[in-house]
Amino acid sequence: MSTAGTRGAETTAALTRRGLRLAGFTVAYNVVEGVVAVAAGLAAGLVSVVGFGIDSGIESIAAVLVALRLSARLRHGRTEPSERDERRERRALRLVAVTFFLLAAWVTVEGVRSLVVGETPDSSPLGVGVLVASLVVMPVLAAAKTRVGRALGNDPLILADAAETRICVLLSVSTLAGLVAFELTGAAWLDPVAGFVIAAFALHEGREAWEGELVEDDAHPGH
Repeated sequence: MSTAGTRGAETTAALTRRGLRLAGFTVAYNVVEGVVAVAAGLAAGLVSVVGFGIDSGIESIAAVLVALRLSARLRHGRTEPSERDERRERRALRLVAVTFFLLAAWVTVEGVRSLVVGETPDSSPLGVGVLVASLVVMPVLAAAKTRVGRALGNDPLILADAAETRICVLLSVSTLAGLVAFELTGAAWLDPVAGFVIAAFALHEGREAWEGELVEDDAHPGH
């Protein structure tokens, strides 16, 4: 291998390790975020916050899959996973898709029940705090993943992970908007409505995971 080729391989390996570290941070952060959000949501009776927390847990599973794929590349010195790896990961992604569909069903059923029964949840400063933290951390994380993915020649795996992180930002915005509106107005129906938005996001993510299309449009120039 030429000196230029060796340097290129070293650069690719370094960037792949950086992507792996970002995936690891995503897992750790989403696990903590999910536990805090579910606890805060259950304590206050907020369907939307519980749903957000469960979604964070599912996202951490997806990030684990990304980390496993990147680890395989480093372990075997490949720039792409083998066909066997791809088949295993497709099955795992479909399991992730099922969890998204179950989340959408649970949030929808709980939201409808809350509207019918007329339940009034409590305020949740902790819930607001975890959503604000997500709005600070996730855009930075998504930007870092995008830089790595583009430096690796528009790597579809890492750009897909970045796209998923950006979806988390949108979900944080919608959930926080509903929660703040509830805090300000006391209108109990705002919480289940925010939950329905989470259900829509979960269906979207579940469909893409099932079809293996978790790649943003600019990952394939010319498409």
